[in-house]
Amino acid sequence: MSGLLRFGSLAPKMKNLIVAGSLTGFVFGVYFYTMRAVGGTDELQVAIDRFEGEKHKKETETSIS
Repeated sequence: MSGLLRFGSLAPKMKNLIVAGSLTGFVFGVYFYTMRAVGGTDELQVAIDRFEGEKHKKETETSIS
């Protein structure tokens, strides 16, 4: 509770800097977490590529026959 009392005694400009820094840190944290989650292994794209490869192989086999 005493931490909140100390925050109230700060100058308004300092309060704004603390809030802005906290919000900026939060936004960057969410951004980097999201980019890491999205940029991970793309299992769906691997499955699509495999399906397309098999489809192309079947099409070439049927066109040769």
